[in-house]
Amino acid sequence: MQLRPLGRSSLRVAPLCLGGNVFGWTATEAASFSVLDALVAAGLNFIDTADVYSVWAPGHRGGESETVIGNWLKHRGRRQDLVIATKVGMQMAPDRKGLSAAHITRSIDESLRRLQTDYVDVYFSHCDDAGVPMEETLGAYQKLIAQGKVRTIGASNFTAARLAEALETSHKHGLPRYEALQPHYNLYARSDYEADLEPLCLKQQIGVVNYFALASGFLSGKYRTPADAAKSARGKGVIEKFLNERGLRILAALDDVGRRHGASPATAALAWQIARPSITAPIASATTVDQLEELLAATQLNLDRAAIEQLNAASA
Repeated sequence: MQLRPLGRSSLRVAPLCLGGNVFGWTATEAASFSVLDALVAAGLNFIDTADVYSVWAPGHRGGESETVIGNWLKHRGRRQDLVIATKVGMQMAPDRKGLSAAHITRSIDESLRRLQTDYVDVYFSHCDDAGVPMEETLGAYQKLIAQGKVRTIGASNFTAARLAEALETSHKHGLPRYEALQPHYNLYARSDYEADLEPLCLKQQIGVVNYFALASGFLSGKYRTPADAAKSARGKGVIEKFLNERGLRILAALDDVGRRHGASPATAALAWQIARPSITAPIASATTVDQLEELLAATQLNLDRAAIEQLNAASA
């Protein structure tokens, strides 16, 4: 597996990142272990989670995903072979949110305990916090890096203007800079990222690890008619958002490209992202090894120029 640099950091990651949002939620611990084992066996090394996963599920408090990954790390060992990313900032409880130094300092220790590791490779600001000075947030990360608890930092859900401000603050005050960005990006959701964030990331050499890479499963081709809403708990929302003329045009192009390359729509959709120069690694999740195989195939699929242009045109 050819690894890619993550921004200007020393980290090198596989061109596909496994999303851990499903671990401990729609994937049991045993199923999660099987998926994680298969990921490593395939030569991939990049796993993404967050403290807030999966606080939305009935009876959950957050930290469930990190706990599953931590149990797997303890069982498997070889921590040094992996790049583990987690996040801070989303609301865990009414008094537990944001990017204050106090909240970051407390949250990293809790994440490390759940992950059963001494450090995380990438610590993401999960969302912007305009109520906290950037110097305070970045200063807190500087201390964590000095303590060896964090190797590098990233930003998620930042606008281009705020990311640029953060980079300038880092430069001006000698603070660590965000080396990675997690934006919402896929074949259906292109404009927000491509208009302003992509040029900034290319210019500043920021690694891009985009989430919702399969548009909540729509780009897998699973949802093609209103009747398909019954296929999953999120089916109704997926169909309301994506099942329209443009969405069907994208699926038709994915079907055509997939037929020519012997690939599924999901594999083709991820391969299109992997081929984009600004993208380091799209994030996709799997609850079974069979699902993971479809994702892994994207790292071996080299789309030709005609296929990329066809998907560009269909999703324009």
